[in-house]
Amino acid sequence: MSVSVLSTPRALGGVSGLLQVASLISLVLLLPKAAQHYLRRDWLLKALQQFPSPPSHWLYGHMQEFQEETELRPLLKGVEKYPSACVRWLWGTKALVLIYDPDYMKVVLGRSDPKSHDAYRLLIPWIGYGLLVLEEQTWFRHRRMLTPAFHYDILKPCVGLIADSARVMLDKWEGIINPDSHLEVLRHVSLMTLDTIMKCAFSHQGSIQTDRLNPEGRWGHRAWQLTHQHTDGVIRRRKAHLQKEGELEKVRSKRHLDFLDILLFARMENGSSLSDRELRAEVDTFMFEGHDTTASGISWTLYALASHPEHQQRCREEIQSLLGNGASITWDHLDQMPYITMCIKEALRLYPPVPFIFRDLSKPITFPDGRSLPVGIPLSLSFYGLHHNLKVWPKPEVFDPFRLAPGSSQHGAFLPFSGGSRNCIGKQFAMNEMKVAVALTLLCFELAPDPSRVPVPIPRVVLKPQNGIHLQLRKLL
Repeated sequence: MSVSVLSTPRALGGVSGLLQVASLISLVLLLPKAAQHYLRRDWLLKALQQFPSPPSHWLYGHMQEFQEETELRPLLKGVEKYPSACVRWLWGTKALVLIYDPDYMKVVLGRSDPKSHDAYRLLIPWIGYGLLVLEEQTWFRHRRMLTPAFHYDILKPCVGLIADSARVMLDKWEGIINPDSHLEVLRHVSLMTLDTIMKCAFSHQGSIQTDRLNPEGRWGHRAWQLTHQHTDGVIRRRKAHLQKEGELEKVRSKRHLDFLDILLFARMENGSSLSDRELRAEVDTFMFEGHDTTASGISWTLYALASHPEHQQRCREEIQSLLGNGASITWDHLDQMPYITMCIKEALRLYPPVPFIFRDLSKPITFPDGRSLPVGIPLSLSFYGLHHNLKVWPKPEVFDPFRLAPGSSQHGAFLPFSGGSRNCIGKQFAMNEMKVAVALTLLCFELAPDPSRVPVPIPRVVLKPQNGIHLQLRKLL
């Protein structure tokens, strides 16, 4: 018993000693890291000293203020309070410069700074290294190869395909609406734009909107399946088929070309073609950017028109004057809808489908007002902030289609498809799809908002409405 009593202090002393040693080692290891963080923060403070910043916490910066559900409110306060740009601290030694001034945007978009890896790395496992995330010469080669896929000769036949997909959606709405309820339209529109992409990119037959194996409530899961499980098989089958068909002109003589045809026939300057991995990445990128962003644009436009019946009726009269005799909508009609186009653009100003993009400065930059930043500073180009900037847009929260009438001087501050050399390659396709879908919807239905469920925009990769967009639809005679 005495041995046990005497050994206990020794054991405790041994444990205490080990803890002291462990603490000392931890301190030695942490000190260089702490010094590194201190030096990085000190460098950032000096690099960013020309730019204002709201008060921030020393550790988690503005993270608590910029919660996802409320992020746009402090953003707009910053746009109003701080001219052109401000600093946003993320945490510790992470910070970026948020810009929302058209002149600042023009300088950045005129350069070739790389996309921010931290901002886009989560997308890469999903869409691969396609046009959205590629850099420098690889991006330039791919852009040149893909440009023919968006020539008007390729886009013309897509108008009929878009109209077919829109009619399937509208027929479904007619069967499910009733006067006492509101329909959540975004999930239906998303399925419709996915259907359109499948037809225009892969010449897909049928309509995935009526696929009984694909419940409407799982359109997001279906999109994942289509882009990730079926793309490789589609590419392999199309490759084998085109090898039998032979030359591009022979294929063109039999049917219209789709996006995948153009990619498979495309050649770089050295005569090489895209690898299977590169093909899949570009197809997946096109599916992602052409489906989700366009669905956002259409849905927010329908909400804006539902909330402003006078503009809705004027748009309806415009399309009725074009198609009043029951004619099908065609390519030639797209340039004959100036008011619908203005309303779509104003909705894209208020609710830009891509609310922000990111760049990492690869060389120093000086802005028009003389402020400058060194290499290595991340930038966030806030299109949402730009489109709601009081310096540019009087009463920016008001829906006013005449802001973006043809010839308006404000077009330089309107960037729903980004700008510069890396602007959205599919912007014409997207605008065509939005015009067709909005026009055909207004021919069939009168729209009204649900006052009990006002959609709150949430700035994710794509601007989404919290809890959806609920509209009341009344069938027109």
